[in-house]
Amino acid sequence: MADPDGQNDNPAKPAQDAEPVVSRPYIMPDDPEEGSVEALAKEAADARDKMLRTLAEMENLRKRTAREVADARTYGISGFARDVLDIADNLQRALDAVPAEARAAADPGLKALIEGVELTERSLLNALEKNGVRKFDPAGEKFDPNVHQAMYEVPDPSVPAGTIAQVIQSGYMIGERILRPALVAVAKGGAKAAASE
Repeated sequence: MADPDGQNDNPAKPAQDAEPVVSRPYIMPDDPEEGSVEALAKEAADARDKMLRTLAEMENLRKRTAREVADARTYGISGFARDVLDIADNLQRALDAVPAEARAAADPGLKALIEGVELTERSLLNALEKNGVRKFDPAGEKFDPNVHQAMYEVPDPSVPAGTIAQVIQSGYMIGERILRPALVAVAKGGAKAAASE
């Protein structure tokens, strides 16, 4: 029956009977009860393997970076040094242009000029050496295509075939690398070089 206030005498029944909520324990995917011990051991071994590989890669990266930094320090000036070599060559050509007789008979002004050019060349070569660039003159050595560039052959029976008979242009090294090969004339027609050489 309805109450004059508009309320129902009977307490309201819930529309649906709710079932009680039963909580289930959360089972982790790698729970030892669910998985086997062998699977866990394999997973641990895989993780260890990945960690060791990552450590090895990082060590290799560290070594490679250190090597690249050292190479940059040593060989970073290669382009600049190649440009400066033209200046050294021109100074040498200027000195070679004055014959020995003219030097001996030169007046004091010319002698001072020649000495100034020699001093400038020595100073330039010293500055290059301080930065790891050194000049080499292979006269009399056996021809090596890795460090020499043959321009022509000359008949010279006094030296073994394949020996450098004349240096046209000196070579330069930077560190252990060739900055510029020496331009040379190679002897031909002489005795063969000894096999032990």
